[in-house]
Amino acid sequence: MPFPEERPRRLRANPTIRRMVRQTHLRVDDLIQPYFVMEGEGIRNPIRSMPGQFQLSCDTLVEEVRKLYALGVPAIILFGLPSDKDPQGSGAFAEDGIIQQAIKAVKAAVPEMYVITDVCMCEYTSHGHCGHVDEKGEVVNDLSLEMLGKTALSHVVAGADMVAPSDMMDGRVDHIREILDDAGYTNIPIMAYSAKFASAYYGPFRDAADSAPQFGDRQAYQMDPANSREAIYEMTLDDMEGADILMVKPALPYLDILAMGRERFHQPFAAYHVSGEYAMIKAAAANGWIDERRLVLETLLCIKRAGADLILTYYAADVAAWLAE
Repeated sequence: MPFPEERPRRLRANPTIRRMVRQTHLRVDDLIQPYFVMEGEGIRNPIRSMPGQFQLSCDTLVEEVRKLYALGVPAIILFGLPSDKDPQGSGAFAEDGIIQQAIKAVKAAVPEMYVITDVCMCEYTSHGHCGHVDEKGEVVNDLSLEMLGKTALSHVVAGADMVAPSDMMDGRVDHIREILDDAGYTNIPIMAYSAKFASAYYGPFRDAADSAPQFGDRQAYQMDPANSREAIYEMTLDDMEGADILMVKPALPYLDILAMGRERFHQPFAAYHVSGEYAMIKAAAANGWIDERRLVLETLLCIKRAGADLILTYYAADVAAWLAE
């Protein structure tokens, strides 16, 4: 009997059968929309390197969240731009800090929206690093944990549903879990940036969040893009420390890392479709080089196929609208 060369094509013959046998599905419930929040009122500052994204004040953030929730997107993640910065990053854990204000505003207006907060120090420290910096200019791990623990707790007290430490300090998941548990917040999940690489894809985010380091770089604590076994080790540590969701960041260039993690761990996986990935699609679309909608849907579908359960993406609102058509 000859090899049935035409058999694979039989299930591609028309849209109905292709839809019926599709192995991976992108859903609105998979999406998390990031927002950048700053002090003030009526603010909607366009982010030059991220067309279609804005720095928002709490009132305009609420407007955007209402529209997003109407589209069916279930969750957001918040990044703060404080009016003042200091070496200790005290705005990160201030009771009236910008993220604390934003959480309260969103929860008052759209209580059903699931609010996740980024827990890091780089947006709040005057030096732009993700923790405590000593007199030698080095980030001190254990002192940084104290700052991160206070920040996470302040977000939860303000009403956050989940915290997401992105600093890549050793032991931060265990420390935050202990802080939250001791305060009675045992049901608050932690989504850990477990494999966060020192990537050039973060460039536009640094513009959006005003978080570029004032000296040096973050390669001493973020991961070397060359290392895959180290990524699995980082995931293992976060798993052992009690992380509820493991994240890979960036997404598309690290789909191999995502797939490796998916095979080894049982927790849900998140992937961050980061600012540089977003900006490249926007730039190509603006020049008429690609079909933006088709490319975005293909990209996010491939992230799902590689193993992501959740996708943080600046395209969340657009994708929700497209999926509803």
